[in-house]
Amino acid sequence: MGTTRREFLKSAAFGLGGLRLSRVPFERGSERLPGASRPVVVSSANGLRATERAMEMIRGGADALEAVVAGVNLVEEDPEDTSVGYGGLPNALGVVQLDASVMHGPTRGAGAVAALEGIRYPSRVALAVMRYTDHVLLVAEGAKRFALEFGFKEENLLTDRARTAWLEWRASLSADDDYLTPEESGEPIRGFGLTDAWDGTRTYGTIHCAAVDAAGNVSGVTTTSGLAFKVPGRVGDSPLIGAGLYVDNDVGACGSTGRGEAVMKVCGSMLVVENMRRGMPPTDACLDALGRIVRNTVEKRLLDAGGRPNFNVNFYALNRRGEHGAAAIWSGSRFAVHDGERSEIRESAYLSRGGRG
Repeated sequence: MGTTRREFLKSAAFGLGGLRLSRVPFERGSERLPGASRPVVVSSANGLRATERAMEMIRGGADALEAVVAGVNLVEEDPEDTSVGYGGLPNALGVVQLDASVMHGPTRGAGAVAALEGIRYPSRVALAVMRYTDHVLLVAEGAKRFALEFGFKEENLLTDRARTAWLEWRASLSADDDYLTPEESGEPIRGFGLTDAWDGTRTYGTIHCAAVDAAGNVSGVTTTSGLAFKVPGRVGDSPLIGAGLYVDNDVGACGSTGRGEAVMKVCGSMLVVENMRRGMPPTDACLDALGRIVRNTVEKRLLDAGGRPNFNVNFYALNRRGEHGAAAIWSGSRFAVHDGERSEIRESAYLSRGGRG
């Protein structure tokens, strides 16, 4: 009862060998899956550059988690990608709030941040939470304070394009308020010349990236600016371990993009990994989890005229021997993968052919 945390960790270190022997193996039938024969990196479709950078770093000897975080940093710092980091679309008040999570297979580590403001690289902050605290998730002002204490730079993340999109969205909310849309005024908002900044669709934007190295060690990251024009403080699945990201080094990894609320309700990424533990190939594991989301979607506001979800969810998965795949509710989705030979965009499997892409 009087053992301190440091004493507990010190004593536990001597028992790690026994713990390794007690782990449940990843089985297909009666055979344990071996380690990957070559590294593989999987990402959402906006992560082609991320898969290239991550693979380059893994081949150079970098840890898989450091590699995938460095990969998604390319998207977090890209002002042209309005779904992640700098340039991400803001909440209903015009404030960019970012979420991210990381998981490190070999150490079973996890870290996450949610509703983080003013920091361009939430994935790096999540990594710092994993490395330097006894916690998994920090949020809002606490997450920002932590980031600043560890030397992260505070900056304005709202680009002209994202601000224009927010202003156009706000102007379109009601015909009875005093804001004019560009069509009504005949002029681009604020003179930015970005009349196509918002296309009328509230988007869910995210990047997920996971990798397995040649030894079969798995790590992953998911980072996002969340639902465009969301209720301030809204947090989706991306920073929630088991929802927008899950890694089990004995099995593999999964991450998600799309409607976070639907993923959260079924612990989507963990469900996919558990499907793989039971022997499902990655793509089949994703499709099975998507089927559960479809069955659980009963709210009329979330169904189309045919009774199907009027939103999309995408899962991306790989197992520890390098098998990989992705699937979505609707056809038209894609994913990025570096299979050890080249980095390319591929079509995702899907449950239903239609127009949610």
